[in-house]
Parts: sequence; C-alpha cells; structure tokens
Amino acid sequence: MLPQTLLCLLNAVIIQAATTQLSLNNVVSLNSQNIPSSPTFSLPTAQNLTITIAYCSSDTSSARFFVTNDTTVDDPGPDGGTDVYEISIAEGLGTFSGAFLNGGVLAVDVVDSSNSFSFEIGASDSGPIHEVLVAFPLLGDTTSNQALLFSPPFDPLTFTDPTYPNYTLPGPSLSLPSPPGSSPNYTLVVAPTSSQNLTSLPQTACMISSQSSSGTIANESLWPRDEDGWRTQWILEGLASETNYTAYVVEDNTKLSGPMYFVTKSAVFACPLAAFLPYCPGVTYAVPLPSPGSDSSIYDSTNIPSNISDILTAYMTNFTTSLTVQACGRDYYSPLQTCADCQRAYFRWLCAISFPRCSEESPTISSTSSSASSTNLPTVTSALQAQATSSPPRNPTFPSLNMSYSVLLPCIETCQAADRACPYFLGFACPYAQFNANSSYGVGYIDGASPGQQGLGTPGVAQDRWGNVWCNLV
Repeated sequence: MLPQTLLCLLNAVIIQAATTQLSLNNVVSLNSQNIPSSPTFSLPTAQNLTITIAYCSSDTSSARFFVTNDTTVDDPGPDGGTDVYEISIAEGLGTFSGAFLNGGVLAVDVVDSSNSFSFEIGASDSGPIHEVLVAFPLLGDTTSNQALLFSPPFDPLTFTDPTYPNYTLPGPSLSLPSPPGSSPNYTLVVAPTSSQNLTSLPQTACMISSQSSSGTIANESLWPRDEDGWRTQWILEGLASETNYTAYVVEDNTKLSGPMYFVTKSAVFACPLAAFLPYCPGVTYAVPLPSPGSDSSIYDSTNIPSNISDILTAYMTNFTTSLTVQACGRDYYSPLQTCADCQRAYFRWLCAISFPRCSEESPTISSTSSSASSTNLPTVTSALQAQATSSPPRNPTFPSLNMSYSVLLPCIETCQAADRACPYFLGFACPYAQFNANSSYGVGYIDGASPGQQGLGTPGVAQDRWGNVWCNLV
C-alpha cells in the first residue's frame, strides 16, 4: 500500500487535472451552455485570496457555489464537510476571502440546468475584483434634455503650498489642467426609472452594463471638479424632459457605482449648462445666459462671454495681491490656515456668487417612479429665489434675460469657509441668519442657522444621490 502522504499527493494531482484552473487576478465568464462537465475550478495559491461571483443575468437561483482550501476534496458541495464553505449571493454578488496556501477548489452546483444563466468568477490576491463601490456617481446639473454627470473621484488633487522666502501664490488658472497619465475605464449607464427598473436586477457590473442606456454622450472627458480629485465627466443629451432617471457607473467592467437618481428640467427651462472653466472648475451647472448658439450646446472656456471671465479673473488676481501683503511666509496669522488655504476658499466662493445657478422646483415624483420616496429623506424646500424679467442680474456682468427664472442660492458654508480661512485684515465677513442671510445664501441646509452650529443643517448636505439639490456648493 502506498504511503498516506503519497496518496494525498496523487489525489490532488488527479483533481488538478480534472478541474479548470482559475488564473490569479483574472475573470472567467461562463454561462449554462459552457460550464465544464465537471463544474469544478482549481484555485490559485495565495496568502489571502478573494473569490467573487457576479451574476450577469436576471436569474439568480440557478446555481450555488462552494469553496474549499483542502485540495484533497475533489467536489465540494452541500455535504462537503468542515472545510467546505458556501459563497452566499446577495443581489447577484458573492464574495469569499481566505488563506489558500496550497490552492483550493471551487465547485458550481447547478440547481436548474434548464434555465439559461450567465455569471463571472474572479480570483484575486489584492481585494475583490467584483464589488459595489462605496462612492456614488455625482450629478452636476440637468436641463430639459441634458445631464452633466460625473464618475466617483479616482485621483485626489495634491496642493503644494509655497514656502518662505519665495511665497508666491498662483493666479487664476486660465488653461485646462493636464489630466493624469492613467484613469479607470468608466462606462455610464442611464435609464428611465419608471420604465427600466435597473435596481431590480442583480447589482453587478456585468448585469448593469448589458442594459440599454438612454441619451447620447456628447462629451466624455476628465475633469478635476473639486478637491476630491479627478473624475470622468459626461455630457449626456437627448433625454426626455421632466423624467426621473437612474444612473450607474461601471469601473473596469467589474466594479459598480450607483444607483444615483436625477430629474430633468421642464420643457420651458431655458438656461444652458456651463462647464470646463479652469478658473472655476466647480461651475458645472446651468447658468442664466442666452443659448450659446449652434456651435455648442454648453458654455465653456472658449465661448463664455469675455466680460464675465475677464472681470472674474481680475478679481482673483487683485485678491491674491492683497492677500500676500502680509500674513504669509514667516508671519502666520493662524496655526491651522495658510494664505494658500485662504486663496482656494475665496476663489471657490467667488465662483459660486459670480456664476448664478439656474434651477426650478422638481416635479412631484410618485412612489412608483423613484426609490427616493422610500427613504427617510427630509422634506426640505431648496433655496430657490425667483428672478423676474425686470429683475437685475445677481451678477451685473451677466446680460439681462428676456425671461423669468429661478436661482439656486449658494450654500452659506461656501462663504463661511472663506471667512474661516482668510486673515482678519482683509475684512471678509458673511451675513448672519438673523440679519437676512437667506436673501443671498441658502442657510441651514448643511450647518445650522445659528453661528457656530456645524453639521446641524436640515438635510446635512448640499445634494444627495436621490436627485435633491438644496443649495449651490461649488
């Protein structure tokens, strides 16, 4: 009789020969028509191996998945023993992590072979290949038939502050920044919420990316919208007015971000979108300007009226000159803030008040058309201020429009951030809630209405993933 150790070794070799080898950090796509006759897979060796199962079809009950790191078990299953574990599937996604020092075996137990279903298997030693990301897509703004959408941030911005003795602050950015050398491969999927309920499908990248997407992508580019970092930006056209949409972003064909919801404006909404302004990267919304004409559907750095951009950048330059008169370099006015912090906060505030944001009350969304109604969202009215035809523009460099519209006021926290960051000698101050601050700002949405109350606002944020936007936070 052969020794026990040799028997175990021979058994492992036989199992390896009878199974399909899974490659490390790779994805295998399968369906009920091409599953091997012996539906077992040999797992690679790894100190910490993460196995993921992602359903790519709506049928989520046709198979069960069992895994073991005992290579002497040739077919792990429901009766497999103490070292056999079932990978539980929730919303089409299953994840299992463990030590596979000598490899292992993954078995697919087909429950109903008559049903056609497809799925993916991933094995990785650097975290799950398939996953639902914590970060959501971001809504810039919408018009009656357009949407400006962003992926989650992928490359945080880094700021190099000047130091003594050469404490020179940069002026306003007049050219587009250089994008990062590499970025994730993002895919945008948008569908009407009421007619194509994406949330009822398995929440996996392969399932969502296989669905038809609404609208036409007029522009896809990289943009550093805020301090969170670079994002992929999409300008989507050809949407229906006053329609609730569900949006997902798929990263590298395996990771899913979403769902995020948004509503297009009414057919009479006339304000065009503005974006791609290097000196105001956070201005990615509708502004009260005439139509940009037939050459472009939005305003950007190439067609924004020069009187608006020139005066704004002149303000930024003059402020920088005043700021560096003192309190910079060796003379610190704060142990927490620097002149560079002040400049960034001031520029952000100046952009928010210089580019008014057009908006309108969102149409009433029934419980059948939006998942937002099933959450405990606060019932809050956005900081909208009506602008009559005869009303002078909030920014005098903007032309008077022959139409009435509503302005979404800036969040007062944008002003307060500049107030906190800048030295006292500049004389920068924000209005108080008890003295009509709400005539110029959205008050009480992020922080409380009283001075010093932070994090006590009604919704607690400027906007959320359900399409609610309460005030304009550039």
